Amino acid sequence: MARKFVQQGGADALVLFNRFYQPDIDPERLQVVPNVIPSIPTAMRLPLRWIAILYGRIQADLAATSGVHYATDIVKLLMAGANVTMVCSALLRHGISYITTLEQELAAWLESHEHESISQLRGCMSQLKCSDPSAFERAQYIRVVARPR
Repeated sequence: MARKFVQQGGADALVLFNRFYQPDIDPERLQVVPNVIPSIPTAMRLPLRWIAILYGRIQADLAATSGVHYATDIVKLLMAGANVTMVCSALLRHGISYITTLEQELAAWLESHEHESISQLRGCMSQLKCSDPSAFERAQYIRVVARPR
């Protein structure tokens, strides 16, 4: 599908993933009511997986949305291959000045890990570049679940 958006539709960037709007029903007032719930950090795993799989396989920028709350989330998504991350829920929770905190923490992480730029980081843990490409596939799930405890 991503390849079709790029090759046939002319998309030069994809956003992975926005959540579905899921309204609720107020049974007392007989009304459909909005039910917008900010993302939580674990929601980041879906875009992380698909960005890691798509990185280097399509000619489009990849934007990550859902579950990006901390600088380490940004690092992970950049490592997977994201060009940009979206932090809406984090800003709703902490205020617009939180952008400065994220930027400072990201810069500190890059420095402490001796990266001179984000471009050095981008895609280094994508499926094409990581040591175990199968880790991003369904078979990995079966191995983890079947592992003796």
